[in-house]
Amino acid sequence: MLPRTYEGQDCSLARSLEVIGERWNLLIVRSALLGACRYDEFLRQMPISRNVLADRLGRLVDLGVMRRVVYQEKPVRHEYPLTPMGRELTVAVVALMQWGDRNLPAELGPSRQAQHTGCDGGVRVRLGCASCGRDVHEDEVAVRRTR
Repeated sequence: MLPRTYEGQDCSLARSLEVIGERWNLLIVRSALLGACRYDEFLRQMPISRNVLADRLGRLVDLGVMRRVVYQEKPVRHEYPLTPMGRELTVAVVALMQWGDRNLPAELGPSRQAQHTGCDGGVRVRLGCASCGRDVHEDEVAVRRTR
């Protein structure tokens, strides 16, 4: 049986999974990227219980992925906008959407598409070489230890 945490794993992927590996966390980030930032907006966009949503939002705030901001005083209500760290997850979310559309397609086609706000063109995640700048195919990637 797998342990519940990735503690002791010397790997940036394992550390990242500690933040977004729980399925609701990534779906909350997806909803935030779709424009949700208030508690009820998150509830409308996904079938999550109130107590689980409250717990996950609190964890995402504690981890620095979202901020908790008061938008109403009486009664006190909060918004949960993404932080710059959270906005960086756009790349991961779009990459997972691409992978899902390609490998686990829905019968009616994709329900969402990432679009460039400047021209409404489709956005895709591509691999590129940091040295030569060329696009890189998945078959041309080797993951190696650096230490």
